[in-house]
Amino acid sequence: MVIENRASLQKSRAAFLEQIDSQTKKIYVCGGTGCVAGGSMEIYERLKQLIEEKGIKCQVKLEKEEHGDHVGLKKSGCHGFCEMGPLLRIEPAKLLYLKVSIDDCEEIVEKSILKDEVIERLIYSRDDITYSVQEEIPFYKNQTRIVLEDCGQIDAESIEEYIAYGGYSSLEKCLFDITPEDIVKTISDSNLRGRGGGGFPAGRKWSQVKAQKDPEKYVVCNGDEGDPGAFMDRSIMEGDPHKMLEGMMIAGYASGAKEGYIYVRAEYPLAVQRLENAIADCHRYGLLGKNILGTDFEFDIYIVKGAGAFVCGEGSALTTSIEGDRGMPRVKPPRTVEHGLFGKPTLLNNVETFANVPIIIEKGADWYKTIGPVKSPGTKAFALTGNIVNTGLIEVPMGTTLRHIIFDVGGGVRGGKKFKAVQIGGPSGACLTEEHLDLPLDFDSLKKAGAMIGSGGLVVMDEDTCMVEVARFFMNFTQNESCGKCVPCREGTRRMLEILEKIVEGRGEMSDLDMLEELADTITATALCGLGKTAANPVVSTLKYFRDEYEEHIRDKRCRTKTCQALKQIYIEKYHCKGCSLCSKVCPVGAISGKIKEAFEIDQSKCIKCGACLSSCKFKAIKEA
Repeated sequence: MVIENRASLQKSRAAFLEQIDSQTKKIYVCGGTGCVAGGSMEIYERLKQLIEEKGIKCQVKLEKEEHGDHVGLKKSGCHGFCEMGPLLRIEPAKLLYLKVSIDDCEEIVEKSILKDEVIERLIYSRDDITYSVQEEIPFYKNQTRIVLEDCGQIDAESIEEYIAYGGYSSLEKCLFDITPEDIVKTISDSNLRGRGGGGFPAGRKWSQVKAQKDPEKYVVCNGDEGDPGAFMDRSIMEGDPHKMLEGMMIAGYASGAKEGYIYVRAEYPLAVQRLENAIADCHRYGLLGKNILGTDFEFDIYIVKGAGAFVCGEGSALTTSIEGDRGMPRVKPPRTVEHGLFGKPTLLNNVETFANVPIIIEKGADWYKTIGPVKSPGTKAFALTGNIVNTGLIEVPMGTTLRHIIFDVGGGVRGGKKFKAVQIGGPSGACLTEEHLDLPLDFDSLKKAGAMIGSGGLVVMDEDTCMVEVARFFMNFTQNESCGKCVPCREGTRRMLEILEKIVEGRGEMSDLDMLEELADTITATALCGLGKTAANPVVSTLKYFRDEYEEHIRDKRCRTKTCQALKQIYIEKYHCKGCSLCSKVCPVGAISGKIKEAFEIDQSKCIKCGACLSSCKFKAIKEA
């Protein structure tokens, strides 16, 4: 059925909403990548089977002709509480079940679907308080979910459900009630800044593309989320793809573009599948193509799968990759707004930025600016990972402090250990410490602290984390991902990595620290693109805040956290050794020698620190330093 005009869209919305309202229960099984890996789709199929066996009508897709009491079974997007998956939400009770297994399905149907009973062992509990309602769980209660509001609470594979809950009403408003100039002004007035990392004002970019005289323009969505541990954009594409598509359509109408491209990494197969389905559904209903909603607006969207190169997150490298060439950045100017995809003016934003657009159009710029600081309004989605109690996907207002995110939303450091640092912004970001816990997370405040939001990865580290190894890890990632086009990034990052490897292997010299700082300054000042210019940030920040750890590695040949394998020392306490010889028998390199019933010794020149002797000693005589 093609939605031919405005009246047809409104009529369809009412019909779809009527169908949803006729569902006595709605079961949302998390269909995000994490829960799918944990078996959520098997849970979905088992629930469907059990519901039908009980003689209850199970509706998995909205069909207009179906009426009467039935249960709606849906595949939602990521609920965000990844630590507790697989997750399952039941409405209208707003009940959230955690760590659901296929063995729980029969009890869920019997008690929660048929009898409205709560299964206590499946709900969240903390400090002897249980929470059956999802929104009351501290992890959710301490968030402000706007972009992610429907993720986990809407059928991720249903355009009908998206439309029923107001989807494409902002596009409708743009096509019938306001002009392209009004759209650009609204985005500009909202102070929306790009959520891909740089924080460039979206309205300025939109106005620059609109002002270009070339009749051929493009809209490009950057879904190439390359930061280690980041999965915000992936979750939006998987869980609420139409919100992003609607934002792209509005951008196309405002700028005068007729085509849009989504660049998404091939390692996101579920996101690709959901996007393909969403685009196909838009074509089926006439929301993509020609004469959209009966107007002269023409727009189509295509998916391009990237090969996973981190550098393709940079605008010019991304557009080059879409064109079929090797993704490498180019010298600017001209910028992408003037000379982008196929040499034409291009409006390029990331997934989260486009997902904000329909909300801003619907509620207005003034409303949007009430959230967060004036210069960085709105919310930001973060992937919270590392040594933290509650790992997962979160959304908080810009300007929220690290303390609130880590201790109120995240539940604090895992195992009761002491907080040490948090890496924000991935390989392009920096490590922040305890002194930054009350720093507001917005573009300008972080820039002053020598960090950046980046795409939104937050990796929390506890007292047992070696900061030198952290710097080496991120530099290894960046060096591997360097496209090699410019010498500072290609050779400079390689040299920095070599020095860091020397240090963690116990071969470092104090002069290496000066060399690291000199290389960092040179690379930052002379690299071609954003990847190179920010490559040294993790090293610079760890040198600034944890220089004593670097010096320990070099001067004392010691890693205080015992992370660096080469700096470990395994020894035998002679007064505890019984001379049983078991340790010498398990040593793979013959580093342990001695006589039976006498204390054995470890030859440090031979020891490879494998730890086999540690686990074999029954008398706890072997120690690690």
